[in-house]
Amino acid sequence: MERHAAPPRVALTIAGFDPSSGAGVTADLQVFAAHGIYGVSAITALTVQSTLGVATLASVSADLLRKTLKTLHDDLPAQGVKIGMLGSAAAASEVVFFLQFKDQVISSNSLIPSVLDPVLTSSSGAILLEPEGLEVLLSRLLPAVGWVTPNWAELAVLSGLAVGSVEQAEAAMHQLGKSCVQLSIVATGGDQARPVDLLRLPGGEIVRFEDEHIETTSTHGSGCAFSSALLCRLMLGDGPVAAVQSAKDYVAEALRRAPGLGHGRGPLDLLWPLR
Repeated sequence: MERHAAPPRVALTIAGFDPSSGAGVTADLQVFAAHGIYGVSAITALTVQSTLGVATLASVSADLLRKTLKTLHDDLPAQGVKIGMLGSAAAASEVVFFLQFKDQVISSNSLIPSVLDPVLTSSSGAILLEPEGLEVLLSRLLPAVGWVTPNWAELAVLSGLAVGSVEQAEAAMHQLGKSCVQLSIVATGGDQARPVDLLRLPGGEIVRFEDEHIETTSTHGSGCAFSSALLCRLMLGDGPVAAVQSAKDYVAEALRRAPGLGHGRGPLDLLWPLR
């Protein structure tokens, strides 16, 4: 008889579908594969987009999303959950219900990392979460996850404070941490002239990660890639600081190796570790 290796860990991405595969569930699945993790997905919304931007989107029904999450959990329970674009309040509510249900089923949910990438708008400016959905995210979803990875603009929305400098970002992270004491927060500053990422641990300690600016127009989905890579590193046993650094290194190399596809913001090379 053949001997089979231990089955891979399973990661679940709950996010939108990007037909150009630069972001959303198709990109997340590539990141999972690059880290040796088996990916499953629950789609929250269908988008019409390319490297040139988002043209339109249509939300998946709450009933279909609920059934997808339950069916996957019954057969392929995830050891890690990444949450990306939600699109609607109904989708956000279903994700909250799923996380609460999962925590009741799993005896030690502290071993099941969950990373929320709070996708509010696209890089081209399209609104990707309706106002009612933002309210659900703020009041119910943030308290239900372990990690959140906003950029500076998203951090300003989540905290209610202006964020235009590293010092303001740190103040906003502290404000957000007061209302969600369980959260580890990564404020990503890759779109700034001097890239600085910040990690705030639940105890209030802030760690700075300074990096070089990578000159490229192939940045579509870089936030998705970072949050998914962070989840992978947590699932593989990295501590918080090491997980953030490893995810940053992975995304930086994916940017450097970007294939130069499309006529707008091109995709990264998310499978570079397998080449």
